[in-house]
Amino acid sequence: MGILNVTPDSFSEQGRYFDRKSANARGLEIEREGADLLDIGGESTRPGALPIDAEEELDRTIPVIESLRKKGLRIPISIDTYKARVAERALQAGAEIVNDVSGLRYDASLAAVVQQCRAGIVLMHLRGAPRTMQGLPPVRDIVSAVRRGLAASLRRALRAGIGKRQIVLDPGIGFGKTAAQNFEMINGLRRFASLGYPILVGPSRKSFIRAALVRAATHSASSGQAVRERAPLGKRNFHSVPEELLFGTAAAVAAAILNGAHIVRVHDVRAMLATVRIADRFLG
Repeated sequence: MGILNVTPDSFSEQGRYFDRKSANARGLEIEREGADLLDIGGESTRPGALPIDAEEELDRTIPVIESLRKKGLRIPISIDTYKARVAERALQAGAEIVNDVSGLRYDASLAAVVQQCRAGIVLMHLRGAPRTMQGLPPVRDIVSAVRRGLAASLRRALRAGIGKRQIVLDPGIGFGKTAAQNFEMINGLRRFASLGYPILVGPSRKSFIRAALVRAATHSASSGQAVRERAPLGKRNFHSVPEELLFGTAAAVAAAILNGAHIVRVHDVRAMLATVRIADRFLG
């Protein structure tokens, strides 16, 4: 799943695809690079992000979806939203999937929209809200807590009449979890898969990878080993992603696949495609 954030404040692209011309070009490029799905988001869910209203989100996303379909984009489009109104309009415009970071907790009408449109839905686990999630005290057994949360989201979806074949689960890497817990969740993916649904994992460029790389570099330096970074990981340089961050993401993607992920959500589709293909070969 390739990521296209049409926001001015994405944690990763920092508004690179906020204008519609750039968004359209990137959306088509993501398909050419080999993505099977395109995930379009109009509201940032980075830590500390403030919510926007449905009108603004619609204005950012719907013209891009409509334009990409007119330009011949063939792969399924996922709308990254938790708002029923945005989801409904996006599905009418050409999207087929709703990627809901709230796991059907924020908007009581969203499940009905998905059911009526017979759309796919990604149910993600999120602790709290984007604005406050990183300030929450960590839970002790994160894998059990996330599994319970996903099971609750599943119950909401099934009660609304959403079919089992329409549902994908996402444990929500980085959403209210510590850096160490994100590694723990990737190692524990099979416990989420035991719920009986496909698993999506989104580790791309996230801070837990950056933190681990910085910690490793610091440890090497303190041990007297020479450390050289081509692009400093402590600085944000999103138009030219540091190779270390790409390699770190690739490692997380491979680990996720080998531990049971069926879909990986990434920014760097071309760079991750080889990782996905080789990891798949290990699974037979």
